Amino acid sequence: MRRRLARELAVQSLYQMEMNGADAGVAIAAVVEEAQTDDEAQLIHKKDTIAPEEIRELVEGTAANKAKIDDLLSDYLKGWQMDRLSRVDREVLRLAAYEMVYRDDVPPKVVVNEAIELAKHFGTEESGKFVNGVLGKMIKELESIKNKSVQ
Repeated sequence: MRRRLARELAVQSLYQMEMNGADAGVAIAAVVEEAQTDDEAQLIHKKDTIAPEEIRELVEGTAANKAKIDDLLSDYLKGWQMDRLSRVDREVLRLAAYEMVYRDDVPPKVVVNEAIELAKHFGTEESGKFVNGVLGKMIKELESIKNKSVQ
């Protein structure tokens, strides 16, 4: 459960970085502080323990590989461009792609399911379906993608 909250706060941090140009440390600190102090915070997994180190790893890893991740995701966005996606959908997709390609500690299907839930929670009515469609296509070619990203 702790990992779910880390993902949730990572998406919020990535969103802040995109919106405000904040660096990772500032965005993470702001999001964590709000989650710890705001009883009204719109969190799915509010009762879980916040693990800043997990959030930092997700945010910094996603940010460091953003260009590669965007290129990769572009292959699966039939009829869409990254800059035309909603900011929420874009950050959810980036985080999920980072976890699927650059980390091996979570099964890809779990990452996809978590991304769908985040998209539904923070995005529009259609966000969950959209994220599922993009990541569903990507997961079919994951081994090939991982081999290319390592090179």
